[in-house]
Amino acid sequence: MRIVHYLNQFSGGVGGEEMAGTKLESRDGSIGPGRLLEQVFGDGSTVVTTLVCGDNYAAENTDEVAAEVVVRTKAAKADLFVAGPCFNAGRYGIAAGAMCVAVEKELGIPAVAAMAGENPGVDLHRTDLYIVDSGQNLAEMRAVMEKVARLAGKLVRKEEIGRPDVEEYHSRGLLRSEFVERSTAERLLDMLVAKTTGKAYQSELPVEPFPPVPKPAAIADLSKMKVALATDGGLVPTGNPDKFPTAFSKVWGAYDISGMDGLEQGEWEIAHSGFDNRPVLQDPDRLVPVDALREMEKAGVIGGLHNEILSTCGNGNPLDNSRRMGREMVERVKEAGVDAVILTST
Repeated sequence: MRIVHYLNQFSGGVGGEEMAGTKLESRDGSIGPGRLLEQVFGDGSTVVTTLVCGDNYAAENTDEVAAEVVVRTKAAKADLFVAGPCFNAGRYGIAAGAMCVAVEKELGIPAVAAMAGENPGVDLHRTDLYIVDSGQNLAEMRAVMEKVARLAGKLVRKEEIGRPDVEEYHSRGLLRSEFVERSTAERLLDMLVAKTTGKAYQSELPVEPFPPVPKPAAIADLSKMKVALATDGGLVPTGNPDKFPTAFSKVWGAYDISGMDGLEQGEWEIAHSGFDNRPVLQDPDRLVPVDALREMEKAGVIGGLHNEILSTCGNGNPLDNSRRMGREMVERVKEAGVDAVILTST
């Protein structure tokens, strides 16, 4: 097989975070993880071209980079496109997934990426792409590449791909009928008995656990508190200055409301494709109630309203990405001396 391999600036040997703005570069042959990939294939398959791009540059110019990756992969006459392993590097995973999806769509050849389950690239691209579970330990690079080679070989040969737990890729959320020896009721009773007797069992419907979030102490006196408004409803000033996408947003914005008693129709728009936003366009205060908080401020119910609103688009947003934006928002309001935040949604 002729393979094209996509790497970020670190894996490609360009440098660390200081080189994250590196534009897309092509190298003949294999580099770093690509050499290991050739070894584990062991059938004469070669990495004919390695594509290296900085994480920041790829994140900020995804469509442009993906289009050029397609052109260079086609020129290499590749049979297979591989990206990563990205492990838990979020920007790397998001970009690698986008490159794989573009190559598969435009060239019709198999593409495989490798990432940890917590990488936001998994949630963004799992339905369109086979993503090998890399785990988070870089020391397992060889084992990860063996998984990649095994799955990629099957895809190129057009062989049937088994379950995620067998082939070791992240679930794509697809349902497929199959014949089993025991009925649903029998399997369910086995799991119930195992659970009640303390024995190990494997659920057929895995549920993602969410770590508990401790609730903060109650506010004793709102009249002394500075309150901020935030939303995941995609409210932005007209023109969308921060270029929010309408889904899978990786950015958020802070918008000045100093001196405003409310949000005026025509001065705001919605960058969110997940709900009927016409009522909000008629009256933006329906989503972010600046008018109500101003009245409470003037009446002394709250100590003051923070002079900016924080906004992002929550539509289809991976959990890890949402947590990252939330942490960044928290740092901003803490620096501004905010005591409480009201988060409004769709």
